[in-house]
Amino acid sequence: MKGRGRDRPRQIPGRSAAPWKSALAGGLAGLILTLILQFPAAWLASALQQLTEGRVLLSQASGTIWSGSARLVLSGGTDSQSISALPGRLDWRARPQWDGLTVQLLAECCTTAPLSLAIRPRWGGVRLDVQPQSPAPTPPIQLPADLLTGLGAPWNTLEVEGQLRLTFQGLSVEWTQGRMSIAGRAELIASGMSSRLSTLKPMGSYRITITGGNTTRLELATLDGSLQLSGTGQWVGSRLRFTGEASAAPDREAALSNLLNIIGRRNGPRSIISVG
Repeated sequence: MKGRGRDRPRQIPGRSAAPWKSALAGGLAGLILTLILQFPAAWLASALQQLTEGRVLLSQASGTIWSGSARLVLSGGTDSQSISALPGRLDWRARPQWDGLTVQLLAECCTTAPLSLAIRPRWGGVRLDVQPQSPAPTPPIQLPADLLTGLGAPWNTLEVEGQLRLTFQGLSVEWTQGRMSIAGRAELIASGMSSRLSTLKPMGSYRITITGGNTTRLELATLDGSLQLSGTGQWVGSRLRFTGEASAAPDREAALSNLLNIIGRRNGPRSIISVG
């Protein structure tokens, strides 16, 4: 038949006319996934530094953003000379989830078990859950109190020493459009505390409790010691308003007088503490 040699081959229905496009798309997707999985830990360190305005740093970061380690450093800010570092290194493991991200933190110096966090984006904000969300407290985190010196004033003036013990109980924190809400409970025990402003060592042990709800409350109480601290506060939006007082045991007023003058407004034997 005339013109048969010029007939075009028939295309099978459903088969791509350009299979190389699918191969290229698959290759690009694989390359992008590989790059994401290999994002260096230094990128995380840079992002955290910007997010906290230089107050929380990851020094000597190694590994990736998904699995790495670094020295945790606290600073008073970009222009501050105050700096302190966590003893040893902090290790992390991060895994993406359908609704956010799970992170496990472990520090040989300070944790007996990994601290598990769930980070979930929200419309106009983010939610952070300390796992597991159960009535039982999390394993305690033990920290040296002198780590606080790196946060700048007033800690760099007080130069406190002692041990901090932090536990969480069903704690979640949510930031939405600049407002913070807290559910659950956090407790900080500060044991054997002392300061360079007083010759008395130790001055005492104290408990700080944060309880979430419609109104998030903070309570400060003295467990033992010559320096007596007490007070209550609450969060309004993202700002803490706290009022309390400090006083010395009758036979320790001379040893604690300088410290009482610094930490609040002196009113006779007491020092009035006000924040916010």
